[in-house]
Amino acid sequence: MEYLIVAVVAAILIIAVTALAPKAGVAAPLVLVVLGAGVSLLPWVPAVEIPPEVILGGVLPPLLYSAAVGLPSMDFRRDFTAIGGLSVTLVVISSVLLGLLFRWLIPGIDLATAIALGAIVSPTDAVATSIVKRLGASPRSVTMLEGESLLNDASALVLLRSAIAATAASVSLWGVVGDFAYAALVAVAIGVPVGWLGLRVRRRLGHAALSTAMSFVVPFVAYIPAEELGASGLVAVVAAGLVTGNGSPRYLRPQDRIAERSNWHTVELLLEGAVFLIMGIELFGLIEDAEAGTGSVWQAVVVAAIASVAILLVRTAFVTPLIAIQGRRARRGEAVRETLTAFQDRIDQRAAATPPPAEPAEGGRGRKGRRSTAERLERIQGTLRRRTADIDYDLSRPLGWREGTLLVWAGMRGVVTLAAAQTLPADTPGRSFLILVAFGVAFGTLLVQGSTLPWVARRLGLVGQDTAGDLPALRREQERAARAFLAEPHRPDGTPYDAGVVARVRKDTFREHESQDEDAVLTKERFIQYRELRLATIAAQREELLAARSAGTFDSAQLGTALDLLDAEQIAVEMRKGKFSLREEDPER
Repeated sequence: MEYLIVAVVAAILIIAVTALAPKAGVAAPLVLVVLGAGVSLLPWVPAVEIPPEVILGGVLPPLLYSAAVGLPSMDFRRDFTAIGGLSVTLVVISSVLLGLLFRWLIPGIDLATAIALGAIVSPTDAVATSIVKRLGASPRSVTMLEGESLLNDASALVLLRSAIAATAASVSLWGVVGDFAYAALVAVAIGVPVGWLGLRVRRRLGHAALSTAMSFVVPFVAYIPAEELGASGLVAVVAAGLVTGNGSPRYLRPQDRIAERSNWHTVELLLEGAVFLIMGIELFGLIEDAEAGTGSVWQAVVVAAIASVAILLVRTAFVTPLIAIQGRRARRGEAVRETLTAFQDRIDQRAAATPPPAEPAEGGRGRKGRRSTAERLERIQGTLRRRTADIDYDLSRPLGWREGTLLVWAGMRGVVTLAAAQTLPADTPGRSFLILVAFGVAFGTLLVQGSTLPWVARRLGLVGQDTAGDLPALRREQERAARAFLAEPHRPDGTPYDAGVVARVRKDTFREHESQDEDAVLTKERFIQYRELRLATIAAQREELLAARSAGTFDSAQLGTALDLLDAEQIAVEMRKGKFSLREEDPER
């Protein structure tokens, strides 16, 4: 009963803080951390220590999966090189440099343990970056921060395992590289098929509640076998989430996607709030353990403050050339864009001049050869369109010093750091002191950087950016796809649709005519045809938008909005029952 009361009180606090904090202009996660810390210091509240397995295996998988599902796969692909640098190279550099700093600051600590502590405080936190997302900051910066926080857990935890192993035995550089490669590759090999199978199973369920329940299982199905095989369960979860997010518009019904999104938002709200509340509540126990050991609380505060400044300096030193490299890439792309456009025009002309495949002669080789040529031209066209769209993306959303400043200042640490610190072996000298230092880094970066991040983003002019100008072009693409589909529509059995039904679908699709009682002119049979054709037209429009997403020709956020509007339209059509004309009533009525 006590645990139930604690859970209910915690949920009420999370809901209240999340609702009231924005009105006060304060980020809810920061309020929850401070509130939890205040509760932990009350004399009648016992020390609380949450096992790290609960965070790493029970809380992070669903949070990372949900974030990966919502991450635009198109933007993630475009900035994958920069994201990989932030999530792997920066973590390695930070771990080593911070390890050297900790060895100098903390008496009696060996180099392997110091590097282990450096790996603990190196990864940014996916939950903490939610503060950036809610600001409406630069979409490209948000994607890079989310991608970094989704992937850097693996590199940090692999380095942590290697450093811990080095305290008992020698570990080679190639051994660490091999461990990381194994952890990443095996995780992806597990996560991708899990995401793929999850989509296909949910497609067959045909029930929104069952589909959502299945989505709750997917992250753990990816996490558990990866961890059992010694790989990174978190990377497996991210891979499954990316596959799910990319494939859900094609494989899942609108009802399934809407129900999943709504339920996952609720799960995110409660889990994120619980994570920050737990961080604060654990403070008292950490202080008691540190004071019982060799270190002091104030010494831990000083070490954590110095480490936090060092983290900012290292991150600045890494992000500055990274932004410069991205700028050079954009300038190179601008230089070759004209050449790519001219080459694409020639390929388009050749594709237009290629005759359609004829019936094969004896042996059937001619048709196969022409089809292969047409397919090759189509693949080349797709590659050129994608490359041109990537260049336009770099040019329309350049990364400059303002975006670089946001990337540096938003690199907060959070619950991953605290959970990883608690995985240190029990016989580690000064373990409680090291955990308190890790907590100080996480709490300090959240408090200082998190509380000032809205002000920094506003001063940089990176708040409220959007690309609503893409919506008219997207509507034109949808209309073009619908007109092409409705030119000669046929039912699944090959018979043509009723001419009146086709005309009615055209009117409703292109908003050419509005009437609230138009169903009265349809007989039952014609309404069945209308509903069938209307849904098929929506499916054709969705395929056109998904093709545009693959090519990368439009903004990912606006593509998501257009797909959501199609979902709403499909649900409205499916809910219509129809009113039938009495003169042409079906005999069975």
